[in-house]
Amino acid sequence: MRIINKLYDVLSLYINFFLPSMKLIEKTRIGSKVIKKYDKPETPYKRIIALDTVSEEVKEKLRRTYEELNPLSLKRQMDKFTQELWKAYDKKTKEREKKTHQEDSKLPNDFPLSQNNFV
Repeated sequence: MRIINKLYDVLSLYINFFLPSMKLIEKTRIGSKVIKKYDKPETPYKRIIALDTVSEEVKEKLRRTYEELNPLSLKRQMDKFTQELWKAYDKKTKEREKKTHQEDSKLPNDFPLSQNNFV
């Protein structure tokens, strides 16, 4: 869980500050057809900075955070945590396989392993 939390922290920074997304502004139905209109792609960070309802204190804090971030560094961290997650998954899978194999070896050779073996 620790690895997933670290990955999520880095991923949220990367997505919110550097990945633009198109926001749906309008959806119109004409018969069975739906026509969607999208705003120009912007990052969530830029959308918040553009809002008048957000205080200058919050905007300044976000600007400082943005200036401290490096998208390449974030990407490398995401790759590192993803690799750690895969290693943890592989380790857990191997432990389960070993445990299952040990439990299977304790069974007698003529023990039915499925319902299909019963008459």
